[in-house]
Amino acid sequence: MSNVVVSQQASVRTFFCCAREEKFLLLGGDILALLLAFFLGRTGYWLWSGSSLAEMTSAYAGWWGFQGELRFSLYLGLVFIAVFWFWNLGHYSQRKPFWDEIQQTLKVLSVVAVMDAALVFFGKWEFSRAWLVTTWALALLFIPFFRVQIKRALIRAGGWVRPTVILGIGQNAKDAAKALWSEPLLGFDVIAFLAVPSQSEQDRQPLPEHVELEDRCVPVLPLGDQPEAVLETLGNPHVVVALNFRGWYENQALLQRLSMRQTDMNIVPAIGGLPLFGMEITHFFRHEVLLLRVRNNLSRTGAQIVKRSFDIIASGILLLLLAPLIAFITWRIRREDGGPAFLSQERVGRNGKIFKCHKFRSMVQNADEILAQWLRERPEIREEFSRNFKLKNDPRVTAVGKWIRKTSLDELPQLWNVFVGEMSFVGPRPLLERELPTYGPSIEMYKEARPGITGVWQISGRSETSFADRVYLDAWYVKNWCLWYDIVVLLKTVQVVLARKGAY
Repeated sequence: MSNVVVSQQASVRTFFCCAREEKFLLLGGDILALLLAFFLGRTGYWLWSGSSLAEMTSAYAGWWGFQGELRFSLYLGLVFIAVFWFWNLGHYSQRKPFWDEIQQTLKVLSVVAVMDAALVFFGKWEFSRAWLVTTWALALLFIPFFRVQIKRALIRAGGWVRPTVILGIGQNAKDAAKALWSEPLLGFDVIAFLAVPSQSEQDRQPLPEHVELEDRCVPVLPLGDQPEAVLETLGNPHVVVALNFRGWYENQALLQRLSMRQTDMNIVPAIGGLPLFGMEITHFFRHEVLLLRVRNNLSRTGAQIVKRSFDIIASGILLLLLAPLIAFITWRIRREDGGPAFLSQERVGRNGKIFKCHKFRSMVQNADEILAQWLRERPEIREEFSRNFKLKNDPRVTAVGKWIRKTSLDELPQLWNVFVGEMSFVGPRPLLERELPTYGPSIEMYKEARPGITGVWQISGRSETSFADRVYLDAWYVKNWCLWYDIVVLLKTVQVVLARKGAY
């Protein structure tokens, strides 16, 4: 244990001596990204038009002498506004999940880009509008890219990662550890769970030596009556409080004592099961009470209009653009065995309404009869199929079916389901009627949304996840829906499909 503590102390010392440098490295990276976006925005256009290096240099020199100094000076002012805004949002001092940080970055750059456009327009400058657009588009790409590379470089150099302890050993603490590990660039390395003294006789049981989570084994240590001494022994790590409900009430004095000592402490309240995205916090003067406002986003009329409008426009465009590919796949399937190219299955949609979900046929024509026979005669297949209603090495899949499944092209016909309002681009996985009882209480939540071509399940392992995981992920999506998460899921889906991970 002593060797572990020594290594933890060394890590903490590295963090504190480099924290200021890390902050200014990130800030400098943003400034560099914005400056590169300004100059490369115009250079890209010249390269596309076939201009030579000499012509580009001449063009820059000519522009610089004609309002260039004023234009660049004003742009530097916008750069200052952007990085100052990022500073106030905590992008250089706090650690935020990647997609939350991207969302805030998009908002900041959108506002600053509008300010830039207003300056160009009202100043009536001879300035390329295309340059303006490409500048801020590149900035949106460069800033996250530079931040990720800087953080990765710091981690390789022994910085950025901050040893972290979690106060609590219950389910809430375990969920907190999993969440922190899911975002490696946050830099929170959970080194121990700290067990608080219990005031209940029935809970005073021997502490486990460690907690096993996924592929990690994390030690459990008693916090005792001298929490400061325990934290000092561990090298004064970052503290995340993740107690269960009873722990909050039993240890109020301890929590107040820790909050007075810790200048930066995170809290993970035990409110699992509630919609978390968009939760609003209200403080009361003179009272130690937080009023949390939660809302069901998918039940709001405005949100439904936005989501449905996006589905109609995007599916209509894709149906037109992908028509040649759809025709080619149809021809390939018919050519292989002469059967129909499309398969329509009854699925449960929004509000429990049954609809025909369309897919390209990827199996032999008598697939259902073959499956029924296997389930009767082969216990190992019956056991695998019961987990998530899929078979990893399914011999019923045709040659062309393997290809369209690996690339998820078998789901292209569902664009029509989206267009007519039976499905959405992002949503829960479409259910068969026989799967409804296995959903349990979460089925009511499932019925609130249109099933999706893709969803959180699709980007979380796809067919490698269990059916229980699907139920949890579908419920999480419905509770925490927002348009930004839909965009994130679509971007991650592209990555998963290209990697062909978990598809069979």
